[in-house]
Amino acid sequence: MKKPYKLLLIAALVFLIAAIVMLILGYGAQSGPAIVFFFLLLALAIRGHKKFKGFSFTVLVFAAVSVSMFYPAYFTSIGSFQLKSLIVPLLQLIMFGMGTAMSIKDFAGVVRMPKGVLVGLLCQFTIMPVLGFAIATLFGFPAEIAAGVVLVGSSPSGLASNVMAYLAKANLALSVTLTAVSTVLAPLMTPLLMESFAGQFVPIDFVGMMLSIVKIVILPIIAGLLFNYFFHGKAKWLDKAMPIVSMAGIALIIAIITAAGRDSLLTIGLFLILAAIIHNIAGYFLGYWSCRALKMKEQDCRTIALEVGMQNGGLASGIALEMGKVATIGLAPAVFGPWMNISGSSLATWWRDRDPNKEVENTDKT
Repeated sequence: MKKPYKLLLIAALVFLIAAIVMLILGYGAQSGPAIVFFFLLLALAIRGHKKFKGFSFTVLVFAAVSVSMFYPAYFTSIGSFQLKSLIVPLLQLIMFGMGTAMSIKDFAGVVRMPKGVLVGLLCQFTIMPVLGFAIATLFGFPAEIAAGVVLVGSSPSGLASNVMAYLAKANLALSVTLTAVSTVLAPLMTPLLMESFAGQFVPIDFVGMMLSIVKIVILPIIAGLLFNYFFHGKAKWLDKAMPIVSMAGIALIIAIITAAGRDSLLTIGLFLILAAIIHNIAGYFLGYWSCRALKMKEQDCRTIALEVGMQNGGLASGIALEMGKVATIGLAPAVFGPWMNISGSSLATWWRDRDPNKEVENTDKT
């Protein structure tokens, strides 16, 4: 790590120590700036470390969450304008960017890899919603918080899983295809699963939710696909800009939802974090070993594990807003999202150092 990054890391540790001292002395309400600066400086510092560089965005999200927890008024409204009304347009912009990064060829993987796609979709739309319902019931969350946990489990995978599949030396083509197909199926599958599982917690408007997903996801992705088809290679600036815009949009969405649900988070935040960890890790485990039981290739097992464990938290947030429950149902996506980035990056990094072929040989010997 170069000297400037070391200095940033030292400064981050100084702010962390200051925050801890203030909390011990009973000045928790005044520790906000120290905590925020700790995360900001840490995000910059780890950019200089090759192994941890990928966690920089996640740490920035924690900075955004910290700001919104300590100063929620800045993320609820500006004058008479409610900031939560930005969530859907931001999601549409992110989904448009997703569409520009895709092509019709991504859907052709269904024909080339039918077993992998079928198993991946079955795992995606069975394991995660059932786990979400079981965990929400076990923890005894309030009805709308519980519905949010189920909503995360009922959502398709997102683009982050494709990045993790690449890092994990998994089957990137299968990952992209699964993300594309599960996203296209979302207008039908997500409302159906929500009606089946979350309907026991809150009323579900099947048609309304289906139309919301079409508006938030399908139409922007189609627009992105068309843009890619007609202007492929002609707007390189867009290819560079969209990832940055997407990351900034996701951070802002999480900050807005956190501010809106701050009071609920202060009450059940730790339990919601624990639920996110259990739900996510169980998804990786069951997704991976379901594929191993079916004697699939190691690369495909890794891919489906990541696709199953990592959900599209942004879409779940948009649906919660459309339901008019962003401060309650929207809390689970806001909490689950950052954790999935942490766990996904960690798992992908661990797998990256393990050759898929050797993993299969070692497993066969045992």
